[in-house]
Amino acid sequence: MKKPGLTTRLAKKAGVSRAEAADRLDHVVTRIISNLKKGESAALPGLGTFTPGPRWDFAFDRKSGKGTGRRGKR
Repeated sequence: MKKPGLTTRLAKKAGVSRAEAADRLDHVVTRIISNLKKGESAALPGLGTFTPGPRWDFAFDRKSGKGTGRRGKR
């Protein structure tokens, strides 16, 4: 899902404008990136946790205990 689709969905669920939903999404993403840059994990309740890795990589650990789900560069 791309950002416009996600912000539209978030706006409907939260009962806010698409602009407000986009601002909130930007804030969440900024916090995740900030935590990873500091070497800290960033949790998404109900989904899993982003954990920092070597060489600007990160891992997304799902709560199911299956280990890393996705890897990507920052």
